[in-house]
Amino acid sequence: MDDLRYEAPGTLEAAVALLAGEKGEARVMAGGTDVLVLLHGDIIEPDLLVDIKNIPELNGITQENGGWRVGAATNCMDIVDHQEFSAAWPGVIDGVKLIGSIQVKGRASIGGNLANASPGADTVPAIMAAGATATVFGPKGQREVPVEDIAIAPGKTSLAKGEIIVSFFFPPRPPHSGGAYLRFTPRTEMDIAVVGVGIDLTLDDGGTCQAARVVLGAVAARALLVDEAAATLIGTAVDDDALANLAAAASAACRPIDDKRGTKEFRVKVAAVLARRTALIALQRAKQS
Repeated sequence: MDDLRYEAPGTLEAAVALLAGEKGEARVMAGGTDVLVLLHGDIIEPDLLVDIKNIPELNGITQENGGWRVGAATNCMDIVDHQEFSAAWPGVIDGVKLIGSIQVKGRASIGGNLANASPGADTVPAIMAAGATATVFGPKGQREVPVEDIAIAPGKTSLAKGEIIVSFFFPPRPPHSGGAYLRFTPRTEMDIAVVGVGIDLTLDDGGTCQAARVVLGAVAARALLVDEAAATLIGTAVDDDALANLAAAASAACRPIDDKRGTKEFRVKVAAVLARRTALIALQRAKQS
């Protein structure tokens, strides 16, 4: 750590140039709630730490083309406190609220949570269920990437050398849409998900589900967008039969590991229970929207 170089560029272009030009290991710091823990625990030993917290494009919440643009370094408390965004995307807020304590949320960001690539990240299933896309900027310019294509394995992303997640775009909300995120943890607060489920759905005027996205967290090497589970809801009134089919599809999609926090069998069973509960909350919110 003695040889660690710290830089806090004021522009996106300068940050990318620093990351792309570093011959050793470079790390990005958005809020620092993950990277500083890894750094002080000697889990990582980067040569360069690039603090992107103060770059304008990475901060703020604005309306755009009927949807919402959220800067990747926007802290979680600013997201929770934004009444209009919270009303539009309550499922995302469910996940954001679970990021540590209030103090941690004052620094942590959804961009950092995604780029950390933890299978148990709480905001990732929620923003995946929302159908968000990430704007990524790097040496070769800008590209739009579905959030589900960012993390590829524990601690690894699809980002190329020098690339940074700049912001997230949440699309316009159709009428009668609702989302939710639930997780199971041994403790009620400040713990890591043993299983997490994010669901977003849209009803037609008659109450039939016409679109759905189902995402499972902490049951595989990365969060899983499960089309088979979503298909059990589409075309139904999200009734008991549909929910039973959803639960079965959620269990079938799991590819968990055994660890000290939960066995494979436990995670598979909990995924089914949480999927059903999450869908019911999303359904209620859709009916009220």
